[in-house]
Amino acid sequence: MELLIFLTAVLFFTIFSAAASLPKTWSLSSLLPNDTGPATISQVPIGAVIDHCIVPGTVALTFDDGPYIYTPQILDTLSQRGARATFFLNGVHMGNIHEYTDVMRRTIAEGHQLASHTWSHPYLSTLDHAGIVSQMTQLEDAFASIVGIIPRYMRMPFLMFNPLALSVMAELGYHVIGASIDTKDYEHDDAGQIWLSFEKFKAELNAGGTIVLAHDVHYNTVNVLVENMLNEIEARGLIRKLHPLPLPGFGF
Repeated sequence: MELLIFLTAVLFFTIFSAAASLPKTWSLSSLLPNDTGPATISQVPIGAVIDHCIVPGTVALTFDDGPYIYTPQILDTLSQRGARATFFLNGVHMGNIHEYTDVMRRTIAEGHQLASHTWSHPYLSTLDHAGIVSQMTQLEDAFASIVGIIPRYMRMPFLMFNPLALSVMAELGYHVIGASIDTKDYEHDDAGQIWLSFEKFKAELNAGGTIVLAHDVHYNTVNVLVENMLNEIEARGLIRKLHPLPLPGFGF
């Protein structure tokens, strides 16, 4: 089945949809919503956790903790399969963001979304207001210097947060993304165990999960899990679609 790609007004992720008949080619201008102003943007909550796609029948593929040495390989795979994804980046964690500037630029150039996963991946619930703000603004500064944008989507490290962390995200204008399909690939980064993450992916997809959490910093995720997830999507007869909605004044 030919894989079809276009933009979403909802979550700016890779999404998979069971829509039946679509044109074979799309242009960016023809796919952006007519209204990209505040009324459209407000459909995505600020400072509240979103763990399901708003559009029924869609699935978003997301990767945390990069950029890292394996990120280019994931980009190769996604490109070969005609898929797009959202990458939640750290400043310093598995790698250093300033060592992967070319990877970041390539990610955007190939139609993916870059988002925030904080500067150094701490438990935000252990920080005070100033500490949480610093985690976000340090990464914003790096984004601005490297790719000229400030992300408006973020994911809490460890998926852990408290009311203070959420309130800071609201103050800073972030859409907070959770997950309803957590592959736990970091627990199974072994050739003999990565199938457990794939089985978890399928089970939670069957249960209605729509936002997939994996990591582009683990060898077996990049070399085994991603291909199998994409194969499963195709086997179910779903068509990949990308729906970016630029947020005025903030880039992606």
